[in-house]
Amino acid sequence: MQKETRPFVPWQLIDDFMTAVFMKVGVPQEDARLCADVLLESDRRGIESHGCNRFKPIYIDRIKAGILNPVTKIDILKETPTTAVLDANDGMGMVASKKAMDMCIEKAHTYGMGMVAVRNSSHYGIAGYWAGLAAKENMIGITGTNARPSIAPTFGVENMLGTNPLTFGMPTDEPFPFLLDCATSITQNGKIEYYARIGKDTPAGMVIRRDGSTMTDSVQILKDIRSNKAALTPLGGIGEVLGGYKGYGYATVVEILSAALQSGIFLKALTGKDEDGRLHPYHLGHFFMAIDTEAFMGAEAFKKTTGEILRALRNSQKAPGQERIYTAGEKEYDVWMYRRDKGVPMTEAVQKEFVGMRDEFGLEQFRFPFEK
Repeated sequence: MQKETRPFVPWQLIDDFMTAVFMKVGVPQEDARLCADVLLESDRRGIESHGCNRFKPIYIDRIKAGILNPVTKIDILKETPTTAVLDANDGMGMVASKKAMDMCIEKAHTYGMGMVAVRNSSHYGIAGYWAGLAAKENMIGITGTNARPSIAPTFGVENMLGTNPLTFGMPTDEPFPFLLDCATSITQNGKIEYYARIGKDTPAGMVIRRDGSTMTDSVQILKDIRSNKAALTPLGGIGEVLGGYKGYGYATVVEILSAALQSGIFLKALTGKDEDGRLHPYHLGHFFMAIDTEAFMGAEAFKKTTGEILRALRNSQKAPGQERIYTAGEKEYDVWMYRRDKGVPMTEAVQKEFVGMRDEFGLEQFRFPFEK
């Protein structure tokens, strides 16, 4: 792990500050605390593209713009013993997701499995947060969400699909779960936003222009994706040679499950703009599943076998020059162990945003260690 040079801010300070800001823009206190925790979980795991980095632009600014409702009204449109469909009414995606996964877990405790689909929602943070809730209950958690169009289909150049994560969380006999949380594109918008903030180019091959060429200027990429002049490439990259059709296929699976089960909207309807280019709610869809391992051969047996599989993978022969083989969720656990007593590392751009929000909302009681 590279030595951290950015200033650290204590976890509790950032948690309290973000909660206070959420409340200032109308989010109820309990919901505000949940939303802050979801964002901080990203930073705990080192997934900075979805943590404090996105607090202002994705949540606070959208609430202020009137395209994200701070008070989340959740309607149950349909429910069976093992399934449900919820309408989040363009409220906070994290709040709707907590309700959905709680329902999945409750149903799975009773019937072995539960699945809930959500429509008219908004960005729900890192998908791994929700799959991880199931893993803590000795369940297999599965979730996915659609998003604003970013990915071009194989042999195409138009941004049609969202970055659409397909995420799994599984309990193990180790201190952390197996947690696979990744987009179905090579990279995601949040990572490019992070690159743009720190002045770093996006690696070649991750973005395709309308003329079929690749591009690397992170700031320009963000502009061109939003204006439909460029698109992200699916896992596997451009064309079929390295398996780009596989990432394209999985992104489509997530799109279907995030729209068809709940009669939600999809693809180009998720741009967040109307026909005249005016901002409106994103109306995203999500799906959640919880599978109780106790309903099969028992939770302890499941965790033991899972742990043995993961340890065997880590202990297999390493490539020349490589010190370690990882399994999904392990690097994130290592980051948490490193940051647990230190706090949130914060870039200069995010520091300025937090000071600006502090001053804007009159939260003078908050002082940050990076302030001289």
